[in-house]
Amino acid sequence: MSMRTKVLGLVDVMMRVPPVLVIDEILKIGMGLPTRFYPDTSPPQSPVAEDVGFLADADTPGAAAEAFATLKAFLGLGDEAQSSMTPTASPLEQTIDNASKKAMTNGMLSTGFNSLMSELSHDETLADVLSITTVKFMICLFGFLSAACIFMLWTRHLVMVYMFLTSLGLSFLSYWSNVSALALMEQSPCILEDLMSLNTTRLLDSGGVIMSLAPHVMAQWFMGMLFAYIHLGPRYELLQKSMPIIFTSPILIAMLPLPPHVVELLPAIAGTAPVILTLVTMMCSAMEASRTVYNGYQYAMNFVSNFGLSALIENEWQRLNVPNVLRVFWTIRIIQGGYALAIADSNEPLQLFPAIEKLLVDGCETLTAVLGMTGVISMICHYIGRGFQWFLMTYDNDEEKSLGTVSAVLFYILALQTGLTSLSPEKRFVRLCRNLCLLMTALLHFLHNIVSPILMSLSAARNPSRKRHARALTVCAFLVVTPVSLLYYLWLQRSISTWLLAVTAFSVEVIVKVLVSLATYTLFLLDARRQFFWEKLDDYLYYVRAFGNSVEFCFGILLFINGAWILVFESAQNATGGAIRAIMMCIHAYFNIWCEARAGWSVFMKRRSAVHKISSLPEATPAQLQAFDDVCAICYQEMYSAKITRCRHFFHGVCLRKWLYVQDRCPLCHEIMMYTEKAEENVPDAEPAEADQAERVYPRDDANNAGSTRRSPERSVPAEASEASTTASTSNSAMVYAETIVGAAAAAAEARTASVSSSSSNASYITASNQPPTPSATTAAAAVATAAASSTTHIFRVTQDQQ
Repeated sequence: MSMRTKVLGLVDVMMRVPPVLVIDEILKIGMGLPTRFYPDTSPPQSPVAEDVGFLADADTPGAAAEAFATLKAFLGLGDEAQSSMTPTASPLEQTIDNASKKAMTNGMLSTGFNSLMSELSHDETLADVLSITTVKFMICLFGFLSAACIFMLWTRHLVMVYMFLTSLGLSFLSYWSNVSALALMEQSPCILEDLMSLNTTRLLDSGGVIMSLAPHVMAQWFMGMLFAYIHLGPRYELLQKSMPIIFTSPILIAMLPLPPHVVELLPAIAGTAPVILTLVTMMCSAMEASRTVYNGYQYAMNFVSNFGLSALIENEWQRLNVPNVLRVFWTIRIIQGGYALAIADSNEPLQLFPAIEKLLVDGCETLTAVLGMTGVISMICHYIGRGFQWFLMTYDNDEEKSLGTVSAVLFYILALQTGLTSLSPEKRFVRLCRNLCLLMTALLHFLHNIVSPILMSLSAARNPSRKRHARALTVCAFLVVTPVSLLYYLWLQRSISTWLLAVTAFSVEVIVKVLVSLATYTLFLLDARRQFFWEKLDDYLYYVRAFGNSVEFCFGILLFINGAWILVFESAQNATGGAIRAIMMCIHAYFNIWCEARAGWSVFMKRRSAVHKISSLPEATPAQLQAFDDVCAICYQEMYSAKITRCRHFFHGVCLRKWLYVQDRCPLCHEIMMYTEKAEENVPDAEPAEADQAERVYPRDDANNAGSTRRSPERSVPAEASEASTTASTSNSAMVYAETIVGAAAAAAEARTASVSSSSSNASYITASNQPPTPSATTAAAAVATAAASSTTHIFRVTQDQQ
């Protein structure tokens, strides 16, 4: 990206910040609506109960009691003394109190409702409040919509808007400057007489009127030249050249001996020309502005109909460069607040931590301020992810790309559901710190998602780089030590609360996930350094991962119960936050509880069924394995123990169990591997064959057991044949999947040919009668590829004899 493009992008961002500042100021005053009609008559809280320190428990039992008190007052179940108004109540409060009593006594649909409304309509205080509030709200709403529309304009139109606003601002600024200059001239002797008499003493006096008027004259001349350059009205050559003189004319004419009432009118007369030009510009641009808005609406509708609403939002988000605009806006807001604190008149020196607390509280005062803080937090989380990526020596991770976005969404949702902007400054700082703690625990989860696949790849690929192993293990140690330290501090310093339970659940969940990843990493390392096939590896992996998933599921249920308690007892004062919390609880209940439980139960039942089917197959004896003298056709590993299928094919029990997750047919010949009642009726002599199976030694069948022939080191074979077989089976690890697919396809094709022609080599092992139609070679290849893809345990394993 060139420097010119960067500068233009920065200029575009800076031009979109002022509308956001306007929206923020409108939201500061609550859109002109009164935030509180009634004075706060609640008794003052004791200093013991009020804890405004870091992570104080400000909304636990007290908040629940307050919620119950509010509910009782709303239902009219409180004491009469509590519901009665104080003697100093205002007329508006008395009117509303009388209306409430009549509503509770007669009902909202009774005959007394009409008299109640008439009493409210004749109340002068209420009428004044409503009239003033309505006007303020309409003005604020108009300003809000105008600022939002200006923010969304294209850059060309945005420049035109700023040129118009600048020309209008120059007109008013020129008027105020002229008024100030004329006020100075009224209190001084006649300047014209001094000029004609060449009174240099008075003219060159540093405190004289000439020196005071010089800045005004220079400023008026400059504003006139700038107005002539940027205004969008008719550009007549004579008018353009005379614009600086028009701006400066009140000061020059006021030097003449004119009556005072004429001098007072000079600034207004001089401002007539620029104001008229601005009004002409507004009238000429009104139609074009409306056409621009209409074209933008048509563009948005066409875009939605063609690509969808999400694509439109993403496209506009990138065009407007919203994250950078919000970050610049929040930075300007913080700098403004810091400057106000620095220049404030105070006898005490400015302290660092109270100043930071003040800036953070003001930084989340409105929804736009929270959005700006969200953008800054998103950038910080993004660079944290980049830093961990650099430390782990990996640069292509999709999890890191979404780290900043997900953390921003999470922080903003937490701010909305906790009502961050509606809290008092003290409680707002406490809630902000709590939300940041929750965000930090979520960040630890994201970092685990980055380091976990790196651990798996390092262990399975037998990566010799100890540096990469040490870095990954260091990150895992950090992910364990950090939540443990946080929990130790919180449980030692703070009392139990719903928020503390949530932080504890998230932290313990991170610890368990890291321990599960380390256990899996250790098992893979042990398997990679074994000389023989480890059949129990998959069982150990299943047990470890099942433990981790079970712990996560239990904590998911705990978080749901905790959220339900907060929703019922602690969110009564925040309707918007309660609604958002309810929605998030529904999403959590469906995806993190129901879907996880259903998926876990499905995996458990598949595994249980596969184990039951495998246990029904006979185990191969050492004599049978020596006579077979081949590798497993699924994983291409040596077989020191194997299962014999109904069609007399040999496979590892673990590999065959994974295959049974996909289908119940043999990977080579697609014969049904499990005996059924119908098969037993058709084959009455199946039991004698099974009884005699232990003493039988099956010869090799190259047609049914396709694969590279490889003998184990213990077997006595010629050295040349062993070397040739080893070279053929380990020529290229990248060709394992291709060899599996091609070999299975060839085996399936040969099996079908053999079953049709009843060849002598396969007649004693495959029964072609009463079998379902055999799938095509492409289907067989796809099925074997699925099984090979699911066999992730030994996919990178290379034994010593292969090397």
